[in-house]
Amino acid sequence: MSETTSPGGVPLLAMREVRKRFGGVHALRGVSLEIERGEVHALVGENGAGKSTLMKILSGIESPDAGEMDFLGRPWRPTGPVDARRGGIAMIHQELALAPHLSVAENIALGVEPRRVPFLGSVSPLDLRSMRKRSEDVLRRLGHGDLDPGRRTGDLPAAVRQIVEIGRALASEASVVVMDEPTSSLGRRDADRLLELVGRLRDEGLAIVYISHFLEEIRRVADRYTVIRDGVTVSTGRMADQSDEGLVERMIGRSLDAVFPPGGRSPGEIRLRARAIAGRSLPVDASIEAHRGEILGIAGLVGAGRTEFLRCLAGLDPTDRGALEIHGRKIRHSASVRSRMRAGLGFLSEDRKGEGLALAMSVGENLLLPRLRPIARGGLLSSRRMDEAASVWLDRLAIRTGGSTAAAGTSSGGNQQKIAIARLLHQDADVLLLDEPTRGIDIGSKVQVYGLLDRLARDGRTIVMTSGHLPELLGICDRIAVMHRGVLGPARPAGAWTESSLMSEAVLGGADADGEEAA
Repeated sequence: MSETTSPGGVPLLAMREVRKRFGGVHALRGVSLEIERGEVHALVGENGAGKSTLMKILSGIESPDAGEMDFLGRPWRPTGPVDARRGGIAMIHQELALAPHLSVAENIALGVEPRRVPFLGSVSPLDLRSMRKRSEDVLRRLGHGDLDPGRRTGDLPAAVRQIVEIGRALASEASVVVMDEPTSSLGRRDADRLLELVGRLRDEGLAIVYISHFLEEIRRVADRYTVIRDGVTVSTGRMADQSDEGLVERMIGRSLDAVFPPGGRSPGEIRLRARAIAGRSLPVDASIEAHRGEILGIAGLVGAGRTEFLRCLAGLDPTDRGALEIHGRKIRHSASVRSRMRAGLGFLSEDRKGEGLALAMSVGENLLLPRLRPIARGGLLSSRRMDEAASVWLDRLAIRTGGSTAAAGTSSGGNQQKIAIARLLHQDADVLLLDEPTRGIDIGSKVQVYGLLDRLARDGRTIVMTSGHLPELLGICDRIAVMHRGVLGPARPAGAWTESSLMSEAVLGGADADGEEAA
């Protein structure tokens, strides 16, 4: 069994001046990190700061070019992920590394399978009874003793698959568990349960390295933090001694005052009008008027109907009743997505990987496919014209990629989001419906997206956006409306709201929230 304490009072894990270079790119220029037993240590920084590379080195996926690592008071240099896991360090990736066709018990035991004594000259057979017993013990420890170890893992919901991945780490008797964006695919309730579990594991003496873009999560579970920027450790300390503003400023290398663009936009005429829109289940009753040159925000709890409302407007979900006008032109319920696009409507899905982009296709193809006619000559396309047309948008939106021919999936999350927005602009949309436009991207990329949305609004486009992050809505929007159980309240100037009043209306509904605010 792996030890949980270190001899001589030294840190459980220490990484000093770790460096790593990929060709001409310096991923790590000198990162140091110390982890104590029985703590949750937040590792924070923008995408590309070096967090993932550092954790890959720790877990044996990559080898460092320079630097020292000590674990349990001894030098640490794993030969690979299996060696690292057997030595006491397990990494839970954002994209779970489970075998969906195997059972829960088989996944939990993967890599450390118990075996029976072999017969003469034969291969050691798996000890299925011990495997099931171990998985039952681990699941009970995680508060999921009712989960059948024999169930096929691929049939489980995302939150339970996350539990299986954590169980796999515990079954290998890891002393350090790295969690990379563990709540990114979970709803609020499942995320809360996972955070509670993280706290329990810490109290049992486990050391957890926690990577997340959500500062509220980090604030809730982390004891200490380390900030990495541009491959260098820039700050470390106790979470209780550091404000959110201070963390963000260290992550992006500039004052938090520069996160949101200055106000002063001047909205014009009504460009989008929706009246009493109702879907098959959600929304129940939603009305808005969005103006030229305006960013209108829609707040609300997960499941309140924000996404469904935008999808109804875009024609992706059926609408049972209500009226929709774009540029004063009435749009029928039966109008296709393409006809709404021709009317000037563009939709950005919250599911960037599943619906927003075709990640295996090139950047240029993702940008241009919705509207190829303007760049065709005589009905024919050439790679040169596609590259030229895509390059215009890459330059205009400051999108950093490997070029228009590179696969979209090779770009960072922030640049993928800008590619998706650029596609809407190429299709000539002037009413943009953006569902969680900054979900899953780091604070630096968020700042770039905020600036882009501000420029688009100042150029006369109309933007309707949802977000579960209230400071974001307050910082970027001109007006905000709140969705409560499928009913959208009236939009008010952003300055008339606070985080407290937005949350109050999201939880209680308009009537109670109004009374509270008036009081």
